[in-house]
Order: sequence, then C-alpha cells, then structure tokens
Amino acid sequence: MTRIGFIGLGNMGGPMAANLARAGHAVQVFDLVPESLDRAIKAGCIVAGDAREAVTGCDLAISMLPAGEHVRALWLSEGCGQDLLGALPAGALVIDCSTIDVASARAVGAAAKARGIRFLDAPVSGGVAGAAAGTLTFIVGGESADFEAAKPVLACMGQNLFHAGALGAGQIAKMCNNMLLAIHMAGTAEALALGVKEGLDPGVLSTIMGKSSGNNWSLERYNPWPGVMENSPASRNYEGGFMTRLMVKDLGLAMALAEHAHSAVPMGALARNLFNLHASQGQESKDFSSILALYLGKAQGEK
Repeated sequence: MTRIGFIGLGNMGGPMAANLARAGHAVQVFDLVPESLDRAIKAGCIVAGDAREAVTGCDLAISMLPAGEHVRALWLSEGCGQDLLGALPAGALVIDCSTIDVASARAVGAAAKARGIRFLDAPVSGGVAGAAAGTLTFIVGGESADFEAAKPVLACMGQNLFHAGALGAGQIAKMCNNMLLAIHMAGTAEALALGVKEGLDPGVLSTIMGKSSGNNWSLERYNPWPGVMENSPASRNYEGGFMTRLMVKDLGLAMALAEHAHSAVPMGALARNLFNLHASQGQESKDFSSILALYLGKAQGEK
C-alpha cells in the first residue's frame, strides 16, 4: 500500500482517485468542490482539509487540474501559489495528469528537481468512461527511472502506459492526440448530419461507416448522435463528458505548439474555429461531441 496525495477531483480526477483507493492505496484527497469530496469519501478516500494536508506524509502525489495556471499555483510559489513542493520530502514523486502547456510542465518539473523531488507530466486519454473503468491511457514525460517507479500506481488507473520522452513530451503528445480527436469528431458529426438530412438512419449509417474506411474512434467509441450509443454523452444530453470549453483550451495549446514549431496545422485551426463557434453558442459546458448541433443548425435540446 502506498500513501498517495491526490489534488483535483473533477470528472476525471474523482474516478481516478477512487480506483487508487479501490486498489488498496491510502488516498488523501482535496478539491474545492464539496460534492467532489463527498463522492471521494464514499469511494474510500481520506478527505484532507486543504491541499497541503492532502500531500502530508506522502512520497507520491498526483494532481489533475484544468490548466497550467492552476498547476503552477498549486506546486510553485508564484504570486499567491501554495508552493506545495515544499510540503514533500526529498525523493518524493509528483505526477501531474493535467493537460497543460509545455512551459508550465517544464517549469514545475525544474522547480521540483531543484528540491530533489521527481516529477512527471502525465496527461491522460480515454475520457470519463476510461477514468471510471480504470482503462485510461497515460502519456508520460520525464526520466525513464521515474516512469518505471510510477508504473504500478498508474496501472491502477489505466491500461496503456506510454513514456513519450523527456519532461514535457507527455504534453506534446497529448496536444497532437487531442487535435486529431477534435478533427475526427467534427468530421464524424458532419458526415452523420449530412446522411440524416438525406434520410438515412444515424444508427445504420454509423454501422456502415464503422465497417468501412471512414471508421474512427469518435464514430466507434463516442458516437455524437443521441441514441446511437447507449453509454456515450450524446445519449445523456451531452452531460458528464469532456466539456467543449476544455477542447477549446486544448486546441489553443496545440495552436501555440504549432506556432512554436513553425508547423502548418490547417485542419487543427479549422477544428479550433468550429469548437470556438460552438462554445460561443452556449454549449461550452456540454460534451464536445455536441458539436453535432453546429451542423444541424439548432441548439441542443431542440427537436
């Protein structure tokens, strides 16, 4: 059993912490949302009064936060930051599972190294369903030895563990992945909307494309059309998944990365524009697969 501090119990972090507790670890958690803490208690986690208390006595700490500014504020002493690194013993391992900008990941990693603390950037893929089922993909950047040390804990939350390279490489790979995800989700919604407008059944069309050259993850595992896939957010009024505003954030990170690399990303830029437009129409809190509404020319909930 390992004593683990876990900060950030949102749609992804909550189920991840629960899986660690289910695996027999002592998981000390903190989040700013009381309801998230209530769910953590029911999952067998130990609720702390604040973030510093959550990592006290831990040699391993995990954070799962919305953006780079939150990660820096948690771990560093910038501005009103908590400097949580100072609460950890030398040799402790920090795993940040947030999807953030590369510069923030490297800044926190450098600060950790200066204190003798190991750090990995380890963003995830697999969505809320993967977090709940413990089948996430972890995309890890950092030292190989630290990745090996983290594997037993990561395996409690995910099935696919990849070492992408040096510190920051996890974020780079995640940005490339999410840019592609946005592109094929937008394309899948577009194709389904076209077929249905011409009289096809969305379930039948999904099956045809799923067995043909148009097959992709969004079509097969996360279908955007309501009722086609029982467990997809589309069949739950687009609730409880990966919010559109988070996809917009990730696409912004990808565009910044492309600018830094002088890399042409015309399809990624178009996807960002589409999801930005969709978010601006009041859909920022809906799952990103609700982009379907953009092609149907109506707000979600309309018939």
